[in-house]
Amino acid sequence: MNKEARVQFVIDTLKELYPTIPVPLDHKDPYTLLIAVLLSAQCTDVRVNQITPLLFAKADNPYDMVKMSVEEIKEIIRPCGLSPMKSKGIYGLSEILIEKHNGEVPQSFEALEALPAVGHKTASVVMSQAFGVPAFPVDTHIHRLMYRWNLSNGKNVAQTEKDAKRLFPRDLWNDLHLQIIWYGREYSPARGWSLEKDIITKTIGKKSIIEEMEKASVISKNKAQK
Repeated sequence: MNKEARVQFVIDTLKELYPTIPVPLDHKDPYTLLIAVLLSAQCTDVRVNQITPLLFAKADNPYDMVKMSVEEIKEIIRPCGLSPMKSKGIYGLSEILIEKHNGEVPQSFEALEALPAVGHKTASVVMSQAFGVPAFPVDTHIHRLMYRWNLSNGKNVAQTEKDAKRLFPRDLWNDLHLQIIWYGREYSPARGWSLEKDIITKTIGKKSIIEEMEKASVISKNKAQK
């Protein structure tokens, strides 16, 4: 199967598995999405979705957020980890949104990435999910799977993003990045996954990864028989 056929296999399989695609982080507008994505750094989406209702009950817009202190924000978001940095980022970006953007989340990568605690991945998520602009935010799942599927060399997330954008049609980027995340969680996690259930890796994956998994499966069966 050549690369073009492998890419098409990924697209077709994901479309079949995820005809409707849930958005992982609960939000109601661009601002609440921005805050949720910022909180999700090194934190599970499940945990973020437990904490954001507590935060948004007090402040779901930049004007109310700056009425709180950094310390108050930090206390609420503590379970998400990295709370000192994230609380300063939330407060600081809320101030800038009021001062420079009339309290609105800007609709450009440049303006988003200029905000405190907002990197390229966060900006990409907001641009794609809040504004429908084609983007391909690469998280750990996408980085891992693009390597497993032999579609990227796994060198770094910037390279993985370049490869994903080069290989997949632009009009599918916003759907695909979410579909790959869900697939990674359900069928191809970082550790302890079943190659039998992981149909994409089993069909188009790197030879070395498939061989490694098959070897591990044989060892596991032999241990079980003893």
